[in-house]
Amino acid sequence: MTDAVSDGPAAAFFGRRKGKRLRAGQEERLRDLLPRLRLPDGDAPIARETLASLYPSPPSGYVLEIGFGGGEHLAHRAAERPDLGFIGCEPFVNGMVKLLGAVEERGLSNVRLWDEDAGLLLPRLPEGAFERVYLLYPDPWPKRRTRKRRFVSPESLAAIARLLRPGGTFHFASDIDDYVGWTLARAAGEPRLTWTARGPADWREPFPGWPGTRYEAKALREGRAPSYLTFSRI
Repeated sequence: MTDAVSDGPAAAFFGRRKGKRLRAGQEERLRDLLPRLRLPDGDAPIARETLASLYPSPPSGYVLEIGFGGGEHLAHRAAERPDLGFIGCEPFVNGMVKLLGAVEERGLSNVRLWDEDAGLLLPRLPEGAFERVYLLYPDPWPKRRTRKRRFVSPESLAAIARLLRPGGTFHFASDIDDYVGWTLARAAGEPRLTWTARGPADWREPFPGWPGTRYEAKALREGRAPSYLTFSRI
């Protein structure tokens, strides 16, 4: 990794924790359902056996989504693959309660959650246990002085590579060209990840089975073309 892509220490990768006031049903889910689905607190590593025990039956593999927003994508993927264990990270309370609603309404027993900084969780998860990791439309922190708060960094990519099994994939989507270039530059310095694109269509077309998200819809309405990057774990 060269000095050109050394980002230095970062503050929290997210901004505000809560938006508009929650409704009574949302408050109830946050109080009663989230504690049942939340991964254990602490600094200790979560062994693979411990992680498996958090689900009704041991999953055949795991999928992680970092910053799931309103949870549309995570809920869709969890419903289509009930054999996999899904972990969603989202510190924004209003996004968390939206996903909790989908989990409850659709009976998604294969979802577990983390409502704090994902950077605190990644080092605790078991190495090589994950089929896929998603980072979709993360906060771009567009100003030069705030770019160090972007989630993608040499350190976070190393942490993601550690989690993926050989052949597992990291999926990144953004409508901000500068962040796409930022991610490609830093991923080029992670020897365990390789960009799978062979031509322009490979990063302009959504990922297979893509359900769309509200952030993507907003970007398209405002005339920004999203990019979809896939990296494979060597």
